[in-house]
Amino acid sequence: MFSLPDLDYSYDALGTYISKNIMELHHSKHHQTYVDNLNKAVDKAPELNGKTIEELLADLDNVPEEVRKVIRNHGGGHYNHSMFWKFMTPNAKNEPTGKLADDIKKKYSNFQDFVDNFSDSAVKVFGSGWAWLMPDLSIVTTPNQDNPIMEKKPTPILGLDVWEHAYYLDYTYKRADYISAWWHVVNWDEVEKRYINT
Repeated sequence: MFSLPDLDYSYDALGTYISKNIMELHHSKHHQTYVDNLNKAVDKAPELNGKTIEELLADLDNVPEEVRKVIRNHGGGHYNHSMFWKFMTPNAKNEPTGKLADDIKKKYSNFQDFVDNFSDSAVKVFGSGWAWLMPDLSIVTTPNQDNPIMEKKPTPILGLDVWEHAYYLDYTYKRADYISAWWHVVNWDEVEKRYINT
């Protein structure tokens, strides 16, 4: 059975950037719903028992058709959010350091150009979806709860949820304001670790 992961910080830890109300609703309600529906789908297809979420999502063609859509949507939601919580911290640095910082500057000229490119991609996601930074430092987006591993691509090293439920209580329809605020809580230590280990 899949379970809701604990956060490494309290619901109110991200301060004015992402409020306690958003964090509590997003984690305890939205993410919990993804977990609950994922588990119900796996119960209907016992041959899936014991598989990791990564194994399920990377091989959706071999998931039984009657539960494939639920696994894609709710399994994707569980997987994406489990990473998303790790990509944020109340003790955020302004920008990455070390090899990641050097390589970002090589690819994007400077850190701000990278931020601008990533933010622009996230703002332009139509409807609901995600923006991702890949291990080769390219930026990709996916709709709904899709993610790159569903397309046989590597695991992202950073991701941003741009579903309205991630920001509407704080920023109403102003997605760009949410994205701008989110940069203040990015856990660059986690991103650096994933980058070095890919």
